[in-house]
Parts: sequence; C-alpha cells; structure tokens
Amino acid sequence: MPVQSNTAQSDGVMPLLRKLKKAGALLRSGGNGGQAVQRPLGGHSLDLTYPTANLFVWRPATGKINFGDFLSRVIVELMLATQGRTLGDETHQPFQMLAIGSVLHFASDGAVVWGSGINGKIAVEKHTFTRLDVRAVRGPLTRAFLAERGISAPEIYGDPGLLLPRLAPNRFKRIQGEGPAFVPNLNDLAHLEPGNVHGVPVISPLDSWNRCVEAILQHDLILASSLHGLIIAEAYGIPARYVRLSEEENLFKYRDYYAGTGRPDFGYARSVAEGLEMGGEALPNFDPEPLMRAFPFELWI
Repeated sequence: MPVQSNTAQSDGVMPLLRKLKKAGALLRSGGNGGQAVQRPLGGHSLDLTYPTANLFVWRPATGKINFGDFLSRVIVELMLATQGRTLGDETHQPFQMLAIGSVLHFASDGAVVWGSGINGKIAVEKHTFTRLDVRAVRGPLTRAFLAERGISAPEIYGDPGLLLPRLAPNRFKRIQGEGPAFVPNLNDLAHLEPGNVHGVPVISPLDSWNRCVEAILQHDLILASSLHGLIIAEAYGIPARYVRLSEEENLFKYRDYYAGTGRPDFGYARSVAEGLEMGGEALPNFDPEPLMRAFPFELWI
C-alpha cells in the first residue's frame, strides 16, 4: 500500500497534526468542563410557533462540529426530501428524534429513535428514559441493551450514514489512487504524533461534513478511529480498518456497528502502521431498504 514520502509528511501532515492536537486539547478542557452540549437541530423547537421534530445533534462543548454527528442532520433532511418535506415542516405533535450517533443517553421519554446507538462508556443510570418509539437501531448490542430495560426494538440495524450514497447518488464520486488516509476520533486528536501516522495523510473530523466525505473518497484505504470515518468509507465501497489508538472510546459502539452489518468478528489495529499491514475489513452486509422503510414519515403532517 503506497504512502506519502517523509517530505510530504513534514510539509503537509505535521502542520495539520499540530492543529489537530491543539483542537483535541480544547475538546478535552473546553467550556462546560469538556461536557457535551445539547443543541436542538436548527432551533425549530424553540423558534417556531408550531410543533416540529426536535432532532438531537451532539456537538463538543467548544461548539465545533464533528462531521459524524452532523451527518444526523444531513441524512434526516435527505430522507425527508424524498417526500418533499423538511425539518421545518409542522408535525402532528412535537417530538424528540435521535438518528446518527451514540446518543441514546440523551433520549427523553417518548423519543423517536431511528438508527441511534448506545455509547458504552455512559453509566447505565444516565439512561433515564422508560419508553421510546424505536424504529431502528445501529446494531444488536443496542437492541439488547434496550430489551433489558423493557423497551422493544425491531431487528432493523444500520447506521443511517450508510444511506448517503443512496440518498445523494450524484453528489459525491469515489476517486481512486490516493492511497491510505487516517480519520481520527475526536478523543484521539491529542494523541496524534508523527510516529502514529507513518506518512499517511490525516482527515480532520472537525472539517465540514461534505469536505470530510470528499476527502475520504479520494483514498483507496481508510484507517480510522472515527466511527463515521469507517462508515462513510464502507458506504462507498472503500476498504476501511478500525485503528484503536487509545482506550478513551468504549469498544461497544464499534462492536455494535460491525455486528449490525454482519461482521461480529471484526479485527482492529493498534497503530496506523498495523492498519496498513492488515488492510481493510470485509465490507458490510447491509440492505438499505429496511432502514429506509423504518423512517417515521407519518409523524409529519
């Protein structure tokens, strides 16, 4: 697998690493004690005088946007657009909705769940809901977690980010020939050092969602600790490998995603160098139709 030269690493990767490492430190110690802030998507539930969907989109305390979490807004809007609807449309009654992300601990009673998952590192008692309207979940581990709490969920699995090629078929094109790239998880930003990347270019998850997608599609192999770096690559048929640089992210969400796409026995690398040796995991066994049919269109007027 070809990699960039040492000169390219010095001229291009190193400044980006310094920028990403600084961003990682800010994310760890930023406002609100580094805790997440809950922001309703677009402010519909606060700004409008009629009932709407309050789509939860997680973002860091610094206010920056993580591309994987922002994909929740993108995918839900694209789904609604297939029926000429928008997130600003009136609904029969106001409701909270959770789609992309390991965000179920933010769910309120009665929330509508379409493709979300359990985080794995959040204490069980932080999940205060007692009833949910579950249409689909990320994977069978999330479904089992809910079942243990008396909440039923259909056996409809998959992260909605996998639907992007289907919902925006002419928006992005896969460009082959750029070799490997690495997409770090937010919590790994401060761990990035020259020895971690081995000349492999880094795609920042703090870039805009569309730039992240475009960048991922330029490469032949994606190594990532970002779950949605893996998901977007695999959605477009690009081999990808999970690289576990640190222990800060619980394995639960990765196990949940891989099990939900027919690969419970996935393997992961401990470094970018090992990821290069391992190459990509087997591509997902995923049928988009059940997940798309599970979307709660009937809640909109």
